[in-house]
Amino acid sequence: MASNSEPSFTAADPDNEMLDRLLAVIQQRTLTAVFQPIISMGSGEIFGYEGLIRGPSDSPLHAPASLFGVAAKNGLNVEVELLCREVVLERFMSLQLPGKLFLNVSPDALVQPNSKYGETIRYIQRLGINPDRVVIELTENQATQDYKLLREAVMHYRAMGFRIAIDDLGEGFSSLRLWSELRPEYIKIDMHFVQGINQDPVKLQFVRSIQRIAEESGSRVIAEGIETQAELLLIKDLGIAYGQGYHIARPNANPALALPAQVADALGRGSVSVYPHGGLMGQKTVSAMKLLRAVPAVTPETHNETVFDMFVADPDLLSIPVVKNAIPVGLINRYTLIDRFARVYFRELHGKRPCSKFMDASPLVVDKNISIQELSNMVVQADRHHLLNGFIITDGGAYLGMGTGHDLMREITQMQIDAARYANPLTLLPGNVPINEHIDRLIDRGVPFCACYCDLDHFKPFNDVYGYRKGDDMIQLTGRVLAQACDPSRDFIGHIGGDDFVILFQSQDWEARCRAALDAFGAGVEAFFTAEDRERGGYVTEDRLGRVVFHPLTCLSIGAVKVEPGQYKSHHEIAAAAADAKKQAKRMAGNSLFVERRSPGGKDQALALIDKPGAASLSEGEPDPPLSEAHA
Repeated sequence: MASNSEPSFTAADPDNEMLDRLLAVIQQRTLTAVFQPIISMGSGEIFGYEGLIRGPSDSPLHAPASLFGVAAKNGLNVEVELLCREVVLERFMSLQLPGKLFLNVSPDALVQPNSKYGETIRYIQRLGINPDRVVIELTENQATQDYKLLREAVMHYRAMGFRIAIDDLGEGFSSLRLWSELRPEYIKIDMHFVQGINQDPVKLQFVRSIQRIAEESGSRVIAEGIETQAELLLIKDLGIAYGQGYHIARPNANPALALPAQVADALGRGSVSVYPHGGLMGQKTVSAMKLLRAVPAVTPETHNETVFDMFVADPDLLSIPVVKNAIPVGLINRYTLIDRFARVYFRELHGKRPCSKFMDASPLVVDKNISIQELSNMVVQADRHHLLNGFIITDGGAYLGMGTGHDLMREITQMQIDAARYANPLTLLPGNVPINEHIDRLIDRGVPFCACYCDLDHFKPFNDVYGYRKGDDMIQLTGRVLAQACDPSRDFIGHIGGDDFVILFQSQDWEARCRAALDAFGAGVEAFFTAEDRERGGYVTEDRLGRVVFHPLTCLSIGAVKVEPGQYKSHHEIAAAAADAKKQAKRMAGNSLFVERRSPGGKDQALALIDKPGAASLSEGEPDPPLSEAHA
């Protein structure tokens, strides 16, 4: 650590105004320390502060980037950094701030000889700071060159009682390797991966992965750059230990000693965040390599007879590639060649001739990295025989192997099935897997919520009369109406399939939100019917026996189950209870909401049935509504 005596520097270029300004800052120590709180996401208390630096407010060196940029350009970066460290430490003690101090240190400054021989420890002891309150936060401005030397320096500081943090994980030159080499006590995730995490499934996955690695390695994670309450709650939900950012508090020369009320209230609220959903785009990309089959190739000079014998020896072999100098030039189809060999005198006339005469000289050739979706489009647009022949897979143009049309269709089908489980292709809302995962998270956290099963009544006859395109449009309208009734930061909406939807409300005004959805659906659905059908309140069709059947206009039914902690053990039980509530709602005419208020298996509470304003309620022991009002 540098001493407090004023250093004396001579500018290499006296005309350099910025260098003159920097030298004045160093000599006059005109730097200001500011502090930003780092909070415990679990307790909501301030865990410590990151010490930051600002240059003179009336100077172009006010911003840290400018200050350190000029210092690095003139070879003064270590001197400036040591001075910054002194200013931060002195101000931290004069303010008597609680918790730990995160002190920014570059690897270059850490391995300086004068930084390793006790000067740092003597300086902070002089200030009255215990080393275990100081966290050396390694910041990378350039790639680390000597990991061995840096590791020795870190061990030296750790032995004196300091703790180590790595800053901006995911942004620096080699932060992942630093993590592996130094085994720090704290990892700070770069703000890029935190900001907007509640809307980006890729960022979510990155942070979840870092959290899992941290748990295995004994590090604690600090999320930087939290700027919204939604980001704050999702970070807490992921189990991240600490948080920092403008939503909590901005850097300040006189920082607060307690959290803002809105932050404390949000952290104290028992809730589960709604994870971002990427729709079909969230599915992983599969390449042609997954379809690769090892198929022996022949050269253009290989005799037809030899190729024929290869087909005979392997009944599963459908095509054989023709390769010259590792580059595919053609493809021979099994059935085409066998058909020719069945002709009179073909073997005698052509058996010893080169196979290139009968090959397909324009086979479908794809690179190993092409996605399955792109490959599927190519096969569809190409001639039909390519689906039977298969396609050649290459690596940088060189032959690797073959893929078959059957394998391609099977993979595409499986991807569609998997995609539908995670996202409904019509509405792009989360499918069964995310729905069940979210319910299980709510149960595990002991969070009260309301599970709503939403279903359209009289939808199938609407499809039959107005057509499936109109039916799809109505399902999309339903998805939009239900989504608009949700608070995206607290309420989860999923699309099971067909005209069935699920909403998992954490909003306390869930009942009003359901009513608003019913009203919005009622207003929007009228546009799907003709004026004549709207006027008479329905439409007619003929059944299989030729009888005229009247169908009411399509309406929306919602069955709601209030879930208290410990009431249910799995998403299966909640799904069954919500389905029963939906059946009750469907017994009522028009857009309706049924709320199941009984405990599971209990009969001590009433059932409340809420329809349009003024609707009657159905309590335990009363007869069911007449069958004329019920519809499945």
